[in-house]
Amino acid sequence: MTTKTISPYTFYAEMTPNPNTMKFVSNRWLITDEKTYEILANQRVGSPSPLAEKLFNFPFINGVFIASNFVTITKSDVIEWQDVVMELRDFITEYMNSEGGIIIKSEFLNQDEITSETEPKQTLTTEAKLPKKEFTDFEEKIKVILDEYIRPAVENDGGAIELDSYENGVVKVILKGSCSGCPSSTMTLKAGIEQLLKNMLPEVQEVEAING
Repeated sequence: MTTKTISPYTFYAEMTPNPNTMKFVSNRWLITDEKTYEILANQRVGSPSPLAEKLFNFPFINGVFIASNFVTITKSDVIEWQDVVMELRDFITEYMNSEGGIIIKSEFLNQDEITSETEPKQTLTTEAKLPKKEFTDFEEKIKVILDEYIRPAVENDGGAIELDSYENGVVKVILKGSCSGCPSSTMTLKAGIEQLLKNMLPEVQEVEAING
């Protein structure tokens, strides 16, 4: 009988357009349900991420964003990346190859998709499911455009964009990860995302970020 060999996690660090964030990219998937998770140090209540909680032991970390195969870390201004990036990369690598708990959420994954006899389960406890936001038909059109045309580029920069709502010509979005608080995010929002939506959906007049 052949035993399936699972390669260890390895990570490399990658700069993002936001000078206060760094993207740590894994050779393996961390999240496989297409969801994203953002945990802020000053707002976490019943944090869903054991990994984030471990990272918050570093006093200069303000936020942790987890999606697909990367972790984006937001730091404070009290320290430079060159002083901590290697330490953080090694810490995340060691954590994922030993403890491995990423997200505690009952709806996180179908365990059969990510576990085997040689890989321990990563979901640790059960958390009540949050109600899913219901979008109108027009909002669904906006969401499809954001997911197809915008999301890949934004994730490449270590962030995420999610639709919040549409009303009276105004699209409101939520920025996460490196996009939140990024100096260039407003320009990207107006010059890229807003123009694309206007071209594809004439009803759209403006795009606003409700955070960041």
